[in-house]
Amino acid sequence: MKTNIICFGEMLWDVLPTGKQPGGAPMNVAVHLKNLGHNPQMISRIGHDELGKELLDFIKEKGLSTDLIQQGETHLTGVVKANVSDRNEVTYKIVQPVAWDYIQCNEALETAVANADVFVYGSLAARSTASADTLFRLLNKARFKVFDVNLRAPHYERSLIEHLLHEADMVKMNAQELALLAGWFCPNIDEETAIIALAETFDIQTICVTKGEYGAVLWTQDQFYRSAGFQVDIKDTIGSGDSFLAALLTSLLEGRPPADSLRFACAMGSLVATYRGATPFVAASEIHSFLTLQIQQ
Repeated sequence: MKTNIICFGEMLWDVLPTGKQPGGAPMNVAVHLKNLGHNPQMISRIGHDELGKELLDFIKEKGLSTDLIQQGETHLTGVVKANVSDRNEVTYKIVQPVAWDYIQCNEALETAVANADVFVYGSLAARSTASADTLFRLLNKARFKVFDVNLRAPHYERSLIEHLLHEADMVKMNAQELALLAGWFCPNIDEETAIIALAETFDIQTICVTKGEYGAVLWTQDQFYRSAGFQVDIKDTIGSGDSFLAALLTSLLEGRPPADSLRFACAMGSLVATYRGATPFVAASEIHSFLTLQIQQ
């Protein structure tokens, strides 16, 4: 089932010791959604430079439309310096300001978002006033809003995250981000109670918390679901969380049970970690084969 999904935010180059790779959480999610059979579009902004041209070429190669990607003369295409010395926890130095800090709202973006089935957004692209204002206007047009929390110090503040949580129908975060949000909004309680408290405080339908090699927990329809992680030969974890979200959305949109959807998403994240780079091609059939093999072992 093809679903019209729009991803908003940063597209950039991750600069690694081995060279540069296309990245940015929203773009990674969009690429994996495309690989899983959807019709995603990316809203972002790049510079009128060689790095921007290469990103456009990359998007086209992946089969994605570039219609909603803006180009500007004033600011350069985004670059992030990634430290992958810890295989399980990549750290980032994010250059500022860059082109995606200046995404401009216009009628074309508003119309596209209003017509989309799902709108995926993060917190990083809202670090600047210009892109934040655009995001807030687009959120007013969106039907179903998925907040992919992406807390990269020092590029966030409590009031911004609070606003983005209030807008969300579904939220995905990692365990460290849950701990931070719980400390802000519902301190001194356990994980499950914190998830329920956040859902009630911000009127969120679905919350998913990823835990790397330890799997993930999903709260939806007033129930908890858990999936263990999978033992794989990790190359790097860049993009694993983004692929997880793409797979979780895919399975839930197909109407599969939450427990099956969570396991499907954990398998996707694990498989992506066996490749180098954020956007290897992993089809739904490969995920299903991987899960079948896990059952047989």
